[in-house]
Amino acid sequence: PLGVAAGAAFGASLTLSLGFTGVIWGALGLVPLMALVGAVAALILVLALGAMAGGVQHGTLILAGVIVSAFLSSLISLVKFLYADSLSTIVFWIMGSLSARGWSHVLFALPYVLVGSVVLFFYARELNLLTLGDAPAQQLGLAVSRVRLLLLLAASLITAGAVAVSGIIGFVGLIVPHLARLLVGPDHRRLLPVAALAGAVLLIAADTLARVILPYGQELPVGIITALLGGPFFCYLLKATRGQTIL
Repeated sequence: PLGVAAGAAFGASLTLSLGFTGVIWGALGLVPLMALVGAVAALILVLALGAMAGGVQHGTLILAGVIVSAFLSSLISLVKFLYADSLSTIVFWIMGSLSARGWSHVLFALPYVLVGSVVLFFYARELNLLTLGDAPAQQLGLAVSRVRLLLLLAASLITAGAVAVSGIIGFVGLIVPHLARLLVGPDHRRLLPVAALAGAVLLIAADTLARVILPYGQELPVGIITALLGGPFFCYLLKATRGQTIL
């Protein structure tokens, strides 16, 4: 919701359309680097808009993220229109895939994912307090705005690193936390590591299915598989919660 994925998609789309796909490190092309730059730039823009509109508030940042995402989506559409020859490559990247990814891509994303994960795990108790609401968390001594900003930066850093090398693989970050919460409860000290492990398992399973579901060695983008799984899951979740807040 903060426009990180849209920023990564724009950076990658622009790079693919201009043909800047040369190797920069092992088997790593320029596309992941520019996707990371786009993701970080989008986050900075969202935070700047949020600050202009009144600070690091949940609703303000979500609205700023929607605005930035819509703007970047328009730019991506413009790139697709102007560079029709690269359309299939851009669309395939945006749908997300682990095809042709290797250890160089893992090493590229590892610092961002590792730093962001350490911050989230370190602030697991503060995450528990934030689930109570801003006012109760402040009454318990939590600096809500500062902690929220730090946690948003950490989560966005993880997202930027992952999206930069795999494209946009949707619904994993929405399905898995709900399933993990059903298994271990809402305490983030247990929820975060279980969700990380379960997310990896789900992605590997979805990628395996994407590689074998079509005949003649064809491969679906794994983002299609996760979206097909995510849609029915949230229909079930909406019915189970009967209109209650689930996100």
